[in-house]
Amino acid sequence: MQKRLVLNQQQIQIVLKRFCHQLIENHDNFENTVLLGLQPRGIVLLDRIVKELEIVSGEKVPAGYLDATFHRDDFRRRDFPLKANETKINFLVEGKKVILVDDVLYKGRSVRAAMDAMIAFGRPQKVELMVLVDRKLTRDYPIMPDYFGIRVNTLDSQYVVVEWASQGQPEDAVWITEKEKK
Repeated sequence: MQKRLVLNQQQIQIVLKRFCHQLIENHDNFENTVLLGLQPRGIVLLDRIVKELEIVSGEKVPAGYLDATFHRDDFRRRDFPLKANETKINFLVEGKKVILVDDVLYKGRSVRAAMDAMIAFGRPQKVELMVLVDRKLTRDYPIMPDYFGIRVNTLDSQYVVVEWASQGQPEDAVWITEKEKK
């Protein structure tokens, strides 16, 4: 299986710092802004961003985890039941600016489901999307990120793999790999 590195640990750290500065520039003190990490993979990125934001800004940043499993358009079409993750949101999003955070934007289906799930917590003033990797030529829905770390052109026969040292990998990295042929 071929594997191509697209972001190494140092580059990911630079992206995280850039995200923080963009967020501070656009949202100032986060008084009216919340961040929601999409379960399961967006929460690692969210946690890293929140930690960095609190260091850089000196402000407490309201953040939570959002699970959209039961809002997916393929929920009942699978041969096996999907396992839901925990939603951890201890605030309302009513009237707030919400930033949805995920690792990879692929078809746009997860983001669409997340927006449906988010509405259970109120109607936001505005919704923005932040992703580490934007697979820009693969959309099923007209969804574009407001913040992205890197845009890549990929084929449907390829995967984007995000590895985090905090999850047992040697270091943070983003790879493009080919699906194995049978």
